[in-house]
Amino acid sequence: MAVETVAVKKPISFAAPVVGASGAFAGIFVGAANGSVPLGIVGGFVLLAVITLVLLKVLSPGLEKPAKWALIGLMALAGLLWAGAPGLVVGALFGWFFGWFAYWIGLGRYRVPLAPYLTAGQVLWHYGFRVLCGAIFVFLITPILVVMPLSFNAQDFFTFTPEMLRFDPDGYSLKHYRDFFSSSEWQGALRNSLIIAPLATLLSVSFGTLAAIGLSSEHVPFRRAIMAILISPMIVPLIISAAGMYFFYSRIGLQGTLMGVVLAHAALGIPFVIITVTATLVGFDRSLTRAAANMGADPVTTFFRVQMPLILPGVISGGLFAFITSFDEVVVVIFVGSARQQTLPWQMFTGLREQISPTILAVATLLVVISIALLTTVEILRRRSERMRGLSPG
Repeated sequence: MAVETVAVKKPISFAAPVVGASGAFAGIFVGAANGSVPLGIVGGFVLLAVITLVLLKVLSPGLEKPAKWALIGLMALAGLLWAGAPGLVVGALFGWFFGWFAYWIGLGRYRVPLAPYLTAGQVLWHYGFRVLCGAIFVFLITPILVVMPLSFNAQDFFTFTPEMLRFDPDGYSLKHYRDFFSSSEWQGALRNSLIIAPLATLLSVSFGTLAAIGLSSEHVPFRRAIMAILISPMIVPLIISAAGMYFFYSRIGLQGTLMGVVLAHAALGIPFVIITVTATLVGFDRSLTRAAANMGADPVTTFFRVQMPLILPGVISGGLFAFITSFDEVVVVIFVGSARQQTLPWQMFTGLREQISPTILAVATLLVVISIALLTTVEILRRRSERMRGLSPG
């Protein structure tokens, strides 16, 4: 059997059904938008199979680039006539993707980056697995992508207005953001969140780092049991933890106080710090602390001058996770806090339950942007930690 080391053109009997199947998948969404899913599936399959036949059999291979641009233009025009400006954008995207996909399949380019000895089944699994992961990612990220443009709605609606769908500038506005920054209720909730989250993060980082360092020592008895107890807030359902904290704090006078909310959020954030710092300590060279002790350094000096600089990326990563947990948490603060400690998520929950405030969309968008920035920082710190420990190339 011959092996393929370069792109080899595939028969149209293979390329047309494969590209047509992708068109049928896209037809599910187009058909759902127009109230006829079966018609969309059949139409998508037939249309893309015919387009593949024309691109690969009728047109010359030297016309690949003009053919792609022609397909983009035709699909954009069809989308414009079908659904206006939104259809124009979607049609152009469809034309770009399917033009590339038809040649990628038909000319065998999908085999080029793969090992030549892979069987057809292994190639199918290679790309099928990635398509499945991409579909899961799209399924998870779509609600966020829907909320963000809705926050610019000029009307007090939670749905896309006809003006927004036409990309009419009059359909978009920053009014919900102005409402957020000018409302005393929203600003009070934001102020409470910016007070509670940093304090809870400070406690989480302090206690979690010390616990992780202690539990990393082999001579500590019952390490596994202690670790299981400390990370239990991540495992126990949040409503159970919130109810338990409410009954406990009400007995000792912390229920309804700022300190009670801070301690509750710190308890939720400590497991994240313990896990990230423990993972960082896996690659820590214990001989460094022994060398520092031999040079006369006391344990405190050894910790801050030797150990902390090396585990700092893990500590900061855990702190960021603890901050996000506290900043986004709503169940525990409802049980443990009072009206004076109403945080931003609590205000969002109230807005959904009582008055359906569209300002929630603007707040949600801001929280998404903050979360993305913090998670990006966590990833940068993770890579830096790996380089410092020699687990990845510099």
